Amino acid sequence: MNRTAKVLLVAALVCVVGMAFRVSWNAQRDVARTVGADGTAALLYPFVVDGLMALALVATLVLTGRDKTFALRVLAGYATASLVLNYVHGLVPELHGVGQRMQLADWAPANWVLVLLATSLPVGSIFFGSDLVAKVLHHRAALITDQNETAESATNRLGSDLHESTPAIPPEVTELPAAESVDPVPVIEPGLPVEPVPVAEPVAVSESVPVKAVAAVESAPRRATGRVPESARTPRPTRTPDELLAEARSVTADWSDAELTAEAIRKAVRTSSANGRLLRDTLKADRATSAEDAEAAAA
Repeated sequence: MNRTAKVLLVAALVCVVGMAFRVSWNAQRDVARTVGADGTAALLYPFVVDGLMALALVATLVLTGRDKTFALRVLAGYATASLVLNYVHGLVPELHGVGQRMQLADWAPANWVLVLLATSLPVGSIFFGSDLVAKVLHHRAALITDQNETAESATNRLGSDLHESTPAIPPEVTELPAAESVDPVPVIEPGLPVEPVPVAEPVAVSESVPVKAVAAVESAPRRATGRVPESARTPRPTRTPDELLAEARSVTADWSDAELTAEAIRKAVRTSSANGRLLRDTLKADRATSAEDAEAAAA
């Protein structure tokens, strides 16, 4: 649904609620005058009942869960009370435009109930209206807190994902070719015979072997690891099979054969399900061997 359709829908709802409020105005004003309200109080009385209904409707749209159920109950209760007052106003013609006190019903108990209903609605509006406003404000604050915590956890998770250890890049070492050694030029002194300088034979230069280019292998980045906290470590040391069997025999010494199950043994010695089944079979075999030995000794 686009924005224009939503605006038209809300405007239509406001118009319907306003017209319904105007229709119910006379009935509630006359009932308020009948139960003893003055002119100003009778003029404001419809706002007490129908106004709280509008507040409960808004709270229903905002709240969730149990608070929303509470707002719906308030809305239903005040809608029923408004219906009863309008019904009494339509049923008793003497109430129309009356400016003095009179009975709302000929039967005394019914009149007492109607007067109690009409006079208790303002007090109920103060109580339920304050509670609904407090719930809406608290819900708004809790929603903002949840959004902030969600954003913070997402930021922390993103930061932990990005905080990866990168391989150290060794500094580039540039090796300079060693300088070629050059024989010193002999110094010729005057008067001495000159010896011929031997000429080095040319060295055959072998063809250079082509070297294949090898692609550099980049190591995959690893996540940053840290020390495992003490709370995450195994609280119990690793037990050998003999120690586990000895502990199981000590725990199940006074157990009956029906109680000797793999699940019960697993919970008693705090081990795995496979070890529980293995211990059960071993303990049952021990008991069977002990029973056979007892029978042989008795014979």
